[in-house]
Amino acid sequence: MKRTFNKKNLPGRGPNALWLLMVIVGLGIAYLFWYNSVNKNVETINFSKLMQAIDANKVESVVIQGQHVQGKYKGGKYFETFVVPIQALWDSLRAHNVEIDVFPVEKDTWGSFFFFFAFVAFAGMLIFYLRQNQNGGGSGGGKIFSVGKSKAKFFSPNQITVTFKDVAGNEEAKEDVKDIVDFLKNPEKFERLGAKIPRGILLTGAPGNGKTLLAKAVAGEASCPFFSISGSDFVEVFVGVGASRVRDLFAQARRHTPCIVFIDEIDAVGRQRGIGLGGGNDEREQTLNQLLAEMDGFSTEKGAVIVMAATNRPDVLDKALLRPGRFDRMVEVPFPDTKAREQILRVHSKGTKLNTDVNLSKIARGTPGFSGADLENLINEAALIGSKRNHESVTMEFFELARDKIMLGSERKTLMFTDKEKRMTAFHEAGHTMLNILQPETDPFHKVTIVPRGRALGVSWSLPEGDVHSQTKEQMLARMVVCYGGMLAETLFFDTKTSGCSNDIEKATKIARAMVSRYGMSDLGPITFETGQEHPYLGRDIQSSREFSEHTAQAIDQEVSKIVSFCYNKGKQLLEANREKMVILAERLIELETLQAHEVYELLGMEARETHSFHPGKHN
Repeated sequence: MKRTFNKKNLPGRGPNALWLLMVIVGLGIAYLFWYNSVNKNVETINFSKLMQAIDANKVESVVIQGQHVQGKYKGGKYFETFVVPIQALWDSLRAHNVEIDVFPVEKDTWGSFFFFFAFVAFAGMLIFYLRQNQNGGGSGGGKIFSVGKSKAKFFSPNQITVTFKDVAGNEEAKEDVKDIVDFLKNPEKFERLGAKIPRGILLTGAPGNGKTLLAKAVAGEASCPFFSISGSDFVEVFVGVGASRVRDLFAQARRHTPCIVFIDEIDAVGRQRGIGLGGGNDEREQTLNQLLAEMDGFSTEKGAVIVMAATNRPDVLDKALLRPGRFDRMVEVPFPDTKAREQILRVHSKGTKLNTDVNLSKIARGTPGFSGADLENLINEAALIGSKRNHESVTMEFFELARDKIMLGSERKTLMFTDKEKRMTAFHEAGHTMLNILQPETDPFHKVTIVPRGRALGVSWSLPEGDVHSQTKEQMLARMVVCYGGMLAETLFFDTKTSGCSNDIEKATKIARAMVSRYGMSDLGPITFETGQEHPYLGRDIQSSREFSEHTAQAIDQEVSKIVSFCYNKGKQLLEANREKMVILAERLIELETLQAHEVYELLGMEARETHSFHPGKHN
């Protein structure tokens, strides 16, 4: 079915008040030309010449206005002069029968004219801006006369070039939203069986995974008008503005049906009502109420308004917003898997000059947990590094450096170490590394460095072999053992402990407490012992109560302590049994500062596990 929409209803269309302003300015300019043309043939004379002309009986008439005298010769020409009206002038005029007209004195004729012209110009400009605000739709937000107008950006079908081909990965999410495209293209297909298309689609997922891009692709595939607005654009300092903008947005949308309205970060306006320390926010709640009313009222039949929204916090949204009839379908946009990451890399690298050694499949395998935005940033950072080094193309080495920068931070080259600090840092990171490679349950070791990056003085880094969806108890315990590697190395070789272990202890404690209170991985059994404490900025009331007794809390602490002691002692035994290898690794680290996984395995004479190094020719 071929579909058309009325261009006369597009935002920003309508009578253009600019023409009115141009007409007013044109009339003013024409008046100036007319005034000058009328007065350019007037001769200016002095008082003596005036008296001589009167005495010679050459003057036909005069017009006297204060000290200004304008007259006409009997030959038809005009003159003007300035005089002090004295009795001799009046006597001479009467004696020669000159026609006399007298007018009262005006303060400033030209000043009055310019004041009038300025007023008319200002009035014209005011009319222009008022008309622009009335017809400007989303473009009028921010002007005082259109504070209640929607700030939504309007995209006509020919402006949207994004399609499903531009959305790499997310195959399941694309399949869920294809129903919208089919309905907008062929509504009769659904109507013949009595099916109704969902009124709203809520896209959820972590930031950077392509929720907004997916919404644009739906509009591009359906070739329909598209309104885009952020949830924060509804709420303003003035009371009632948010609700007014919601009404205006849906009023515009109804004039362009069928169309798609996309609300990004809807949690800014759609949070649960009546929550937080100070109760509800009246202005935000009024806006939400108006949004609920609009979504419940518009038609979903032929000529529909489809609402798509995106958020990474669906848990804080109001229940009324998520009920069937408003947002009928929730579509998860997850982190891309290995195959999807490779597709995303190919899309974002189209405009980048890649070296022949670049293997996008290898990069995809070595970037687990990266979002689509992270992958785009990875390519850009690699290209920036290549540009700084004046290379003709981007190599795999630059991708390795870019990944380090994104995940660990930039190198702090100006930070100075004493020999003792450098040695302690080397043994600290060597302890983490040894416990990582000695346990098969851990993620494969990738790299160790004592070059400061970000807030860390050194890093021992491991990456998973593939996409991780869940963890076993053995894997969690192994991670805890690795966490205590730095502290154990400092104790064994320097008989001391440093504050640099604080983050390691925090991570290990969190894992142990989660195993006991959340995952049922302790002698207390498969029971959840959550306190239910939330924070008001998450959209929940503060709750500090817990659903277990003090005796149970003590038992939980004992189980956590038991797990921590087990991991600590296991790590101590492993390091003591491999003390010589620890010294070899730490000394080489002091010398070279950075060691890749294959270098560590060769140094220690151990069999290497899978690594994710991007350096060509190295173990994979």
